[in-house]
Amino acid sequence: MSSFNSFLDKSRTIAPPGYSRWLVPPAALSIHLCIGQIYAYSVFNKPLTQAIGITGPAAGDWSLVQVGLIFSIALFFLGASAAVFGRWLEKVGPRRAMFTSALCFAGGFVLSAIGVWSHQIWLLYLGHGVLGGIGLGLGYISPVSTLIKWFPDRPGMATGMAIMGFGGGAMVASPLSTWLMDLFKTGSTTGVAETFLVMGALYFVFMLFGVLTVRIPHDDYGLRNSDSGLGAAGNPPQGGKQSAIPNPPSVSASTAIKTPQFYLLFAVLMLNVTAGIGVLGQASVMIQEMFSEKVVGANKAVTVAAATGFVGLLSLFNMAGRFFWSSLSDRIGRRNTYSIFFLLGAVLYFLVPMTGNVGSIVLFVGAFCVIMSMYGGGFATIPAYLRDMFGVMEVGAIHGRLLLAWSAAAILGPQLVNNIRAYQIETLQVPAANAYSTTMYIMAGLLLVGFVCNICIRPVNPKFHFKGAP
Repeated sequence: MSSFNSFLDKSRTIAPPGYSRWLVPPAALSIHLCIGQIYAYSVFNKPLTQAIGITGPAAGDWSLVQVGLIFSIALFFLGASAAVFGRWLEKVGPRRAMFTSALCFAGGFVLSAIGVWSHQIWLLYLGHGVLGGIGLGLGYISPVSTLIKWFPDRPGMATGMAIMGFGGGAMVASPLSTWLMDLFKTGSTTGVAETFLVMGALYFVFMLFGVLTVRIPHDDYGLRNSDSGLGAAGNPPQGGKQSAIPNPPSVSASTAIKTPQFYLLFAVLMLNVTAGIGVLGQASVMIQEMFSEKVVGANKAVTVAAATGFVGLLSLFNMAGRFFWSSLSDRIGRRNTYSIFFLLGAVLYFLVPMTGNVGSIVLFVGAFCVIMSMYGGGFATIPAYLRDMFGVMEVGAIHGRLLLAWSAAAILGPQLVNNIRAYQIETLQVPAANAYSTTMYIMAGLLLVGFVCNICIRPVNPKFHFKGAP
């Protein structure tokens, strides 16, 4: 046990001479593809509400509201744990943090399975919500922090590779979860508990690949020239394009939160995510109501199946945008990339009601595909933006604290969309197809506020720079 404990030490993860930095992204992806399962958690909602009735809800079964809280708790603890443990990650290194993430994430599945068998909802809140949420937070920031240090010349591309996996995790988890529940389902069980156990074991093994293979560069590893595509540990890659900010300042996490740049970046991330996540949660209902039979006629009406396909398409653009936009930011700069997010996003949100009025499903789908790509791109670009502002010394800890903006946006976005829609329909008697216009204009306004915050960002004042040795 002591030998394994020492294996997790930060000193044991330093890469040997000649180590290729391109071996690190697969380790990061193995973590993010697993924890991205949270985006597919809704596949368990209906079976969990039928845990007793099996074929339908019965007396004593949990309500959809009770089950829905699991997702919210998990996202809250994702942001909270990233903020709390970010400094610890920098101290102990990615291997120990990733192993802890694997234990928490897989352990959440086991505890939740016990909760299903004993029909105790609080065990699911504790399992998938609290314990799993902590695993999400640690698993989200530890690979990102490591990749930024390995790719000082392409931090946007590097973080995009990992965070793309988080966006695509649901594409694996959704069919896998459904297949396993069908496999284990009988007349006396919905198969959810058994599925939880199998998925917990599978994810733990897969995450161990990242734990065993992750490496960190020597402290003197850096970018003197640029990237040839292959870097050796301790020896900066040679030849090619140089980073937009080759020598960013070193700012500690405790100091970073005292700078205006941190709060401007907090607002930038929160407003970008608020605009995207609010619509993402209502995408299926929105397209069906805006293009219903009553509005566009029976031949052009969007069916439930088509709406499901639309949601899947948004997920693809969400995932692809994480890599595309973050990689582009290495060329045009982080501030310019976010300026595109806010200005183009505001225009598209403003035009969405018009696409419904003219009955153009193609323009509607196209607008939201671009919006979702920028939503995903915002997540992938922000770590590189933090690196540019505060350096790599404690970028994991700073990123963790900034992820509280995600927690705030996860509450603000859906509430805006749902409450304004309900007020329009129930109080103002606005037809459902037109109930989203006001929301779209508000989203456009929020993005314009984000644009102002973004253009106000300037380099950190030298008085905040770390004066001692990292």
